[in-house]
Amino acid sequence: MPRIRPQGWWLPWLIVATAAVVAYLLLARHEWYGNLFYDTLALISASMIVVGVRLHRPARPQMWYLFAGGQVLWSIGDFLYGFYEHVLKVDSYPSPADVLYQAGYFPLVVGLFILIRGRTSGRDRAGLIDACIVVTGLGLLSWIFLMLPILEAEGMTPAERLFSLAYPASDIVMVLMVARLFMSPGAKTASYRFLGAALVLVLTSDIAYSVLLNLFSYEGGLIDGGWLMSYVFWAAAALHPSMRSLSEVAPDRAPRISAGRLALLALVSLLAPGLLFYQGLRSETVDWVSIGVGSVVLFLLVLARMYGLISKVQDQASQLAALAHNDGLTGVPNRRAWDLELAREMAVARRTGTPMSIAMLDLDNFKRFNDQHGHQAGDRLLTQSAALWRTQLRDQDYLARYGGEEFCVIVTGLGAEKTADVIGRLLAVTPDGQTFSAGVASWDGAESPERLVARADEALYHSKRNGRNRVTLAGLSPHERDSLAAAPSEAQAPTTV
Repeated sequence: MPRIRPQGWWLPWLIVATAAVVAYLLLARHEWYGNLFYDTLALISASMIVVGVRLHRPARPQMWYLFAGGQVLWSIGDFLYGFYEHVLKVDSYPSPADVLYQAGYFPLVVGLFILIRGRTSGRDRAGLIDACIVVTGLGLLSWIFLMLPILEAEGMTPAERLFSLAYPASDIVMVLMVARLFMSPGAKTASYRFLGAALVLVLTSDIAYSVLLNLFSYEGGLIDGGWLMSYVFWAAAALHPSMRSLSEVAPDRAPRISAGRLALLALVSLLAPGLLFYQGLRSETVDWVSIGVGSVVLFLLVLARMYGLISKVQDQASQLAALAHNDGLTGVPNRRAWDLELAREMAVARRTGTPMSIAMLDLDNFKRFNDQHGHQAGDRLLTQSAALWRTQLRDQDYLARYGGEEFCVIVTGLGAEKTADVIGRLLAVTPDGQTFSAGVASWDGAESPERLVARADEALYHSKRNGRNRVTLAGLSPHERDSLAAAPSEAQAPTTV
């Protein structure tokens, strides 16, 4: 017979344990030995959680030990309950079994908290709000139909009332943790699905038991099978190899609300008005305080969720705008942003009569620099050049990357001569001993942006044809030619075409 590897233990366990649950439901659930069988299978399930931890060595073993501890407390409580019922023939409530049942919730909740904290690393505020919306809506249902009747019931001792309220209250806390887990990011592995199934079975069985006990009576049945299968699935979650990644921090990702999640949030948000209609149609006394408080809490939580979504959209819009208008390498505005800014500055200059000039810059022999030093060095040259040039420009001047190794500058409030001086300062700080050729053109107040750029580009190529490392002024008026100042740098004075 082939030996089963430790990584494959979960499947035989799932088959054998499920068969045992079916056998219990069919053969033994009404007998005294049925209780013993039930408790034994529950304790074995808890021990299999410990086996899974020993086999797979997860990063956070403490949460699995807490899960096992909670199940052990519940199992001992079941044993005491059976002892009172079948041996002592006493119907005692509350009994030590109830104390153990309530105590079992604590390690389970703490273990789920550790798991959720490990998967989210405290970043998933949206998931927390969604979980609070779910627990508020379901908690309102529990309060109206389970807890309030217990508070109003007559003939109960304080201990009976306290423990009767503690069960639905504990389930509400569990609902919060389960909703938080299901709405948290992280890998949806097989271990995650087994654990989710176990939690859903526990809560479904608890709620069904409470409803049946309050409305009718409970003599055992499928609900017992739900509790037992939750133990089985919990053990399967620990035995599956994917349990190692269950509590790993999820990578950052773009927020997305699925249709199912949106439908769930809409449904629980409508529970409060639904209860109002239900009580009104049945001509019952409307519990306006509970429904009103629940409605206010739900409204505030939905408002907080909407605020978070709107903030996310606004942040993403800002990021997209930055990506659309900024060059990804140098961080300065790109060609698209340049076109928009140039049109805007020309409109301002036309309205105010303020002079405006532009300059086109092209790093000299950039291809040769790349061939000699590598493309990464070329990227650094572009980035450092843009950063150093910005330090020499005024706040109102506008530097953009036009494409490749070509840049452009808008200089407002200055004519061609002064603009050439500004561009000369950029030439002086260009890093790595590199130079650039530049062309400067002043706007005449009427020409199109395309024509202005074409004149500056023509002057740029005049600089290249005449030896590079220089600034050329395009289309100066006679007055500007007569008043042309000294060279902007010691290397080369600007010339005029």
